[in-house]
Order: sequence, then structure tokens, then C-alpha cells
Amino acid sequence: MEVIRDMEAYKQEFITFMVESDVLKFGEFTLKSGRKSPFFMNAGAYVTGAQLKRLGEYYAKAIHDTYGDDFDVLFGPAYKGIPLAVVTAIAYSELYGKEVRYCSDRKEEKDHGADKGSFLGSALRDGDRVIMIEDVTTSGKSMEETVPKVKGAADVEIKGLMVSLNRMERGKGSGSALQEIRETYGFPTAAIVTMAEVVEYLYNRPCCGRVVIDDTIKGAIDAYYREYGAADMQKEVL
Repeated sequence: MEVIRDMEAYKQEFITFMVESDVLKFGEFTLKSGRKSPFFMNAGAYVTGAQLKRLGEYYAKAIHDTYGDDFDVLFGPAYKGIPLAVVTAIAYSELYGKEVRYCSDRKEEKDHGADKGSFLGSALRDGDRVIMIEDVTTSGKSMEETVPKVKGAADVEIKGLMVSLNRMERGKGSGSALQEIRETYGFPTAAIVTMAEVVEYLYNRPCCGRVVIDDTIKGAIDAYYREYGAADMQKEVL
């Protein structure tokens, strides 16, 4: 399979970055759902200052390309979304000279101090335009919890959701979780990269000194998506 020739450079770099950071792995993994997956993504493996700086830059570039600059707040659901919102807000300031605020929810409401309440960072204000930011979405459960909190805090407009990787697996129906979120809540959804792009870019291509998706892994991925893939991903493998 040929490399996607019109893929943006930052997407190619991000795929390599996930592999070299040991965030994206290939093999055999049991997911929380019980599915046996030939790949696994763990955003918690971004742990160093240099990694987090780069991660924020990739998110900022993807948000800038997808949604533009017409937003005020980056909202990262607790817990993994908190550092994502912070590093992306920093990157947005550095790359595009735009100051955006960050906000996250608390799992338990704080009932004391000057910052008591249900949120960290900036308070949400009427008229705010919000970009939601997460690591990866395999179901819409996090949005079921988060969207009512955001909408209930102020009269805001959710401009869209950005995740790092679209796994392109079926949600409750035939579409992916991102498609279902878009249909349920009415705001756009996007990812820095999709699994289709990851597979096409890495298949039989050396990355970090080795081929991480060889014929065997590619066959396992194709079989996985024939069983669990969203409709758009099944077109890629059938």
C-alpha cells in the first residue's frame, strides 16, 4: 500500500511520535470492552516535558487546521483531558499568538477556597466558544457526562471535539464513536489522525528503526476491522 502522499507533514510526524513515545503499540491486547485488539493506544505514556510540549503542538496544529481560531476555551475532561488542555493552550499561544483559556471539570466538587466549584482553570462564561479535547474516544460515554456539565455552566457554544486518534471502531450503531457524538450533540468531531492513516503510513514502512506494521500485523488489523470497524473503516479493509 502506498503512503498517503497528501497527508499533512504534522500528521506523519505525529504517527511517528506516537510510536517512538511507546504510546501506540501493535500486538495483541485485551480492551476494557473485552475485544482482542491488534493495537493499543495509551496517552498516559506521554510523560516528559519534551513529549508534552510536542503533543500540545500537534493538537494545536490540528485544531487550527480544522476549526480555525474562532474559539475562546479549550475544555479537557478529567482526568487525561486536563494536561491536554493545558499543553495545547500553551502551544496555541506560541504557534499562533492567540491566548485561549483552559477549563476542566472536577470529578468531585470542591466546596472551599477561592476556586471552589466543579471546574478547574477558567470559569465558563456566556458567549464562550469551546473546543473539547480528549485523547481517544472509543465510546460516547465521556461526552454523556461532560457535555451537560459544560452546557449547564454557561450559555456556551461547543465548536467541536478534537481527539488524537480516531480508532474508527463501531459505536452503538454502524458508525464510529466520533460520528455518533456528532449526530447526538450536533457539533463537529475530528482527530489528529485516523487509524486508516496510521495503517497506510506505517504498513511495511520503517519507523523508529523497525517495521511496526508488517504483513502479519496488517492482516490482524484488517480482520479486526472486518468484525468491529465502523462503516468507513470497513471500506478500507474489505
